[in-house]
Amino acid sequence: MTVTLRLARTQDAPAIAVMSRDLIEAGLGWQYQPRRICRLIEDPDTSVLLACDRGGPAGFAIMTFGDERAHLVLFAVRATRRRQGIGRRMMEWLVASALTAGIASIHLELRADNRAARVFYRAMGFAEAGVLPGYYQGREAAVCMVRMLRKAGPLPLDWRPLLDKR
Repeated sequence: MTVTLRLARTQDAPAIAVMSRDLIEAGLGWQYQPRRICRLIEDPDTSVLLACDRGGPAGFAIMTFGDERAHLVLFAVRATRRRQGIGRRMMEWLVASALTAGIASIHLELRADNRAARVFYRAMGFAEAGVLPGYYQGREAAVCMVRMLRKAGPLPLDWRPLLDKR
């Protein structure tokens, strides 16, 4: 089944929020409700990416951009669509966007017990940078991961984005 990637629109917020609740926030309380997702979609410093097929949203990613650092806020693929390259395609899109924006590194946190996600992020070039005990509502630890895209600091005047061709 063909999957397309596109930027989310505000009308996509309810579906993204439900996926966040069910796929990421399960057992933690629902923090990323539709109103919050709408604010992220409307934020010019945030990209909300949606992977869609004929059945609707198959996955999504939310990444905020700073001057040199990007933060992957949320990232999920429906269980029935995992291991089909959707997550890899979304991550490649995010990395290409970060490179184009001159970002030096992408950071993320994930539940320490989420082994499948750790393996995925390592395969996508991320390295573990530490553990934050009690990060999730004081109950669960988070693993911090980072992917370096370039050396931090000012960009040279002749800088052009080099797309990572892994």
